[in-house]
Formats: sequence, structure tokens, C-alpha cells
Amino acid sequence: MALRTAGSVLVVFLWSVAVVLGQNGWSVTYTKKSICTLKGSTVKLTCSYIYPSGRVTTNLWFYKKDAKGNPVSLLDNPDYKDRVTYRSERKNGHTLSIRALRESDSANYKFRFITDGNKGKYTGDPGVTLSVTGLQVKVTPAAEGQKTLTCSTTCTLTDNPTYIWYKNGHKVKEDTSSLDSDSFSDADSYSCAVKGHEDLHSPAVYGPRNTSVSVSPSGEIVEGSSVTLTCSSDANPPVQSYTWMYRKNGDGSKNTSVSVSPSGGIVEGSSVTLTCSSDANPPVDKYTWYKKNVTSPKASGQSYSITNIISEDRGEYYCEAENTIASNNSTTTLMIIVAGKQTSVVTAAVGIIVVVLVLILCFSGLMWFRKKASKSTSDTRDKADDGQGDSIPVYDNVSIMAMSPTDKPTDKPTDKQDDIHYASIHFSRSKNQEVPLYSTVQLPQTQKQEEDVQYSAVKFNRPLLPPNPQQHKHLRRTHLFSTAQSTNPEPRNTEQN
Repeated sequence: MALRTAGSVLVVFLWSVAVVLGQNGWSVTYTKKSICTLKGSTVKLTCSYIYPSGRVTTNLWFYKKDAKGNPVSLLDNPDYKDRVTYRSERKNGHTLSIRALRESDSANYKFRFITDGNKGKYTGDPGVTLSVTGLQVKVTPAAEGQKTLTCSTTCTLTDNPTYIWYKNGHKVKEDTSSLDSDSFSDADSYSCAVKGHEDLHSPAVYGPRNTSVSVSPSGEIVEGSSVTLTCSSDANPPVQSYTWMYRKNGDGSKNTSVSVSPSGGIVEGSSVTLTCSSDANPPVDKYTWYKKNVTSPKASGQSYSITNIISEDRGEYYCEAENTIASNNSTTTLMIIVAGKQTSVVTAAVGIIVVVLVLILCFSGLMWFRKKASKSTSDTRDKADDGQGDSIPVYDNVSIMAMSPTDKPTDKPTDKQDDIHYASIHFSRSKNQEVPLYSTVQLPQTQKQEEDVQYSAVKFNRPLLPPNPQQHKHLRRTHLFSTAQSTNPEPRNTEQN
């Protein structure tokens, strides 16, 4: 018993002496004894060492030994080929660099050196513990409508980095905390990174996408057979649970479409009614109207009326039909194109032109009739002038004023005397009369008369009676007959002696 105790004391003494010698003459000091860094990044392990005498002939970094117990330099390890470098930065100082870190690089790395003095060898313990981690966003339910996002790592990153948050690939904020409690939408994706390593994003997290169902065996299924339905979905984190729903053919909403009344062009100030229809069983119990690129709904109900349309109402409209089973958007959208108010400028211009043309035609017709009437009168006068040399007296456009028996001839006609108008007066001499003088007067007829008859109205003042009694007597023997046709259906003959 005493010998056993003495032996134990000797072993402890010798070990203590070795430790003292090692601490006094040999040592390795590491800058950091523990490092947590990102996967894909580069890390540097630095140390300094001392030894009692001689010259250092060999140095190396290792984390494992061969079968004989000899340390294997990282330079000779195929897993680290082309990824590590050794570099002496100062006297008795050494740095190991590892690029493109992998999670499998997590290990305890030690530095070993050999001197030429008495073949001295020394390994620095306990070495440097390297932990390589990737980033991962974890989603934790929080308050209603919100979820907490955590930029998670398997170890605590060294140097207290700043975290960067991304939404749908776009940077949204920086924070020293790895937590983000903003509202989380299943339709969006979220990721995080560490400032200084923005290229090392975490995998994005998002709700289930591209959910589909497959059946096995495929093909026609007959009664009494068995099938297996498989649901798959793209989601991160992975889908935790699947729920199967059964719906008979015809259930839910389908064939949802929209229509507009009235159809055709739509101008500002007008009104239209949009109608949504859907084939559903059970029937649709809710219709909601949306305008494309506008998040909030425009209206509810199967019909949506837009009154007093303005230019801002232009755009694409669609409806959502919903029953107790499901909802469905219209397969087509309705484009409303609003045109500005249009005044009938062209119509007004055409109307003005037509009125002007009618006035021009009327004026031209009036001038033509006046010209033709003037020409007819001129022709009649020319004929009268040409017949003055004949033995038959011909008179044209003669006006004789009627006188009562009590009237006396005066030198001037009075204003109270009525004017008598004649047109186309022709006189001829009969063989049995000394001076038979006839006058046929035709007044303008109604529109029922022939259009070829031409009239000329001529106004003459009554001439003075001849002072010579013989001439007066001669005139009294002259019978002047005048037949005038007027609007009165019965002709009237007047005879003056």
C-alpha cells in the first residue's frame, strides 16, 4: 500500500515537472480560441509561439492524425486542397486562412512546430474551435396577423454582426437584432444576410406554392378499385401538414365572367353597369368587384354601376364570385375605355354649309327668274317697236286710267287715282271696224296653271285727254275692249267710251 502511494506521487511529480518545463520554454498562444463564422466565407486562424533554443524547421496546422498518430497537415488533406494557405506574418507568428468554408470544416484546429534543437517538437493546446454555420430564417407565430422572423444560426456569430433583411429579394432594413416582427405574408418571400457578407443570403422562406395533386395509378378509374392521391407543394420551411378536401363535380364557383351594359363606346359623363355571372353549386353568395392594379375592392354585389364616368375610371375590371365552398375570379377582365366629350362640330359645320348652299341656290333662282322676266319684257318691247311701221297699230304696255263722267281733264293726274296693271297686251284691226282695239290682260295665276306662261307687270300713269274735241270725239268712237283673267273664276269685261 505504501509502495503504491509512493509510485503515484512520483508520477504526479514528473508530470508537474514536464508542465513547468513546457510552460517555461515552449508555448503557443492563439488570438481567438473560438470562432463562429458563415458558411462560404473565409476565416483566419492566427497564433504566436516560443521555444527554448534552436531554429524552427517545420510548422503546420492540423485537426486530425494519421493511423500512426502523426498530425496531418491541412496542406496534405485533400478536403482542403486549394482552399488553405500558411503565412508567417511576424517573428514566431503564423496565420492559417481557409476559403469557401463548409459546415464540415467545423473542427478543433491546432498549431504544431519542430525545431532543430534536440529535435524539439511542440503542439499548442487546446487549439482553436472553428464553427461554420449557415443562415436560416425561422418563422414563429406571434400576434394575430403577424409572425416573428428570426435570422437563425447554429452558433453565435463572432463580432456581433449587423443583420440585413430582404423581402422578395429587395433590401428592406438593417438591424443589430436577428428578430423581425413585421407582418408576414404567405405570398411574399423573406431572407436575411450579415452586413459585410451580403452575398451570403439565407434561403428564402415563403408559403406553399405550386401545390398540385397526383393520382396513382393514372388512367381510367373504375368502381371497386383503389387509388392513391399525393399532394405536393413548394414551401420553405417545408409543409408541416396537408389537409384533404372533398368536393363533388359542380361544387364551388366556376366559369365566372363579366359583361357590360350598354355596350359600345363609353364617353365621359355616361354610365355603365357591369354584371358578374358564375356557375356555382351551392349558389354564389358574395360578389366582389376589383380594378386591376388596385388592391382594395371597388364594390360588392352581382352588378356594379359606374355613373358620371370620368377619365380616371378607365382600366380593367374583374369580379370574384364566392360561395361556401370556394371563390373564383372571372376568367376575363373588362376593359373600359373612356373617351372625352365630343361636340358635334362636324355636324354643325355640315348644317351651316347646307344652309348657306340653300340660300345661295334660292338667291340664284331668284336672280334667274328676275333676269328671265326682264328679258321677256325687253323682248316684248322690241316686238312693239318693230311693229310701228305696219298699218295695224300695235301697242304694248299701255295703261289708260279710268275717268268718271263728271271728271274734268286736268293737266296732272291725282294721287287718288288707281293704277291699272296690264301684261302682254296685243292690239289688232278688224276689217269691219275703223280702229278695233283689243287688249287681253292675263294676271299671275296660281301654281296649278302652266309654268310656261310668262308675265310682266307694267305700271303706267293715265295720260291727259286730248284738248282737241275732234280727237276726243274720235276716241269716244273707238271701242277699247279689255279682257282680264284674274283669280276670280268668272271673267269680267270692261268697256270705256
